[in-house]
Amino acid sequence: MSFVDEAKFFVKAGDGGNGCVSFRREKYVPKGGPDGGDGGRGGSVIIRATNKLNSLMDFRYRSHFKAERGTHGAGKDCYGAKGKDCIVEVPVGSLIKDSESGEVLIDLANDGDTYLAAQGGDGGLGNSHFASGANRTPRYASKGFPGEERWLRIELKLLADVGLVGLPNAGKSTLLSKLSAANPKIADYPFTTLEPQLGVLQHSFFDPCIIADIPGLIEGAHEGLGLGHKFLRHIERTSIILHLLDISDDNYRENYSIIENELHSYKEELADRTRFIVLNKIDLVDPDMVKEIQHEFAADGLKTIGISAETGQGIEALKEVVMEVLEDAKTKKLNAPSEVSEDEAEKGEQEE
Repeated sequence: MSFVDEAKFFVKAGDGGNGCVSFRREKYVPKGGPDGGDGGRGGSVIIRATNKLNSLMDFRYRSHFKAERGTHGAGKDCYGAKGKDCIVEVPVGSLIKDSESGEVLIDLANDGDTYLAAQGGDGGLGNSHFASGANRTPRYASKGFPGEERWLRIELKLLADVGLVGLPNAGKSTLLSKLSAANPKIADYPFTTLEPQLGVLQHSFFDPCIIADIPGLIEGAHEGLGLGHKFLRHIERTSIILHLLDISDDNYRENYSIIENELHSYKEELADRTRFIVLNKIDLVDPDMVKEIQHEFAADGLKTIGISAETGQGIEALKEVVMEVLEDAKTKKLNAPSEVSEDEAEKGEQEE
């Protein structure tokens, strides 16, 4: 599998350099005194999020990240050089957790976000720091402090705008290929998708959006059954969930309930996410039956869109709806801060 979305790794910051024991020895300068320099600070391990990556593949081949140690101090008050930091680049949307406790340390949700994973050790002091009236020639210096080290765990949650969910063989891969330029594996048997697939939807004058297709879910997925439970985290950040339903199956209503129960059992907040029931394979069903099914879901307050991922019927309408919903969500998000600032301004004026 080429997609890696979780890994365990070790970070070790550089140790500080040792202080130096040295005395000034120059002609015509008797009793020059101590001039040992301090050791350099060790480098730190810094984790940085970048849009250039979309998988944790690098962690499959490397699990230890170490920064350089600081160099030792030298005579003539020469300070040691600082150790070089170790920069670990990870995809945007990565969660950094403590390996032992499982505590979430930081969520790197934006490009350029950084986290100090291990602090470099301070350098030791040279003997010039220990000179005093009682001891003018100290013959000792302090050692550098060790850098921090620990095991961490990283989990990736894809930053997609739209998430595709459904039972195995519901047609998600085919739909993804019609909505974007992605080329996922498509076959007439279940579980052809073994890892999340990403595609970019570009339509009309709207901004492009990212679609994530996760492997098919089965009953009990949230408890670890099947493949989908491992990748459910990738729809946590999506704005829209497209629930793909094969209406050529007589048990379509039961199949719908299975997926909805799995989503709610995994995380209750997914119930509040904008959701569309995409009725797939309408080319295999009588048109009157399609309308009947749409009315059935509408009676429960559910939004439905009829398509045929195979023939392309209804795909353009689906694109239009998805892009309009995302555009409205972005507009509301942009307007929200200005409204808050205006309220604060009014409160400030009233206080004055």
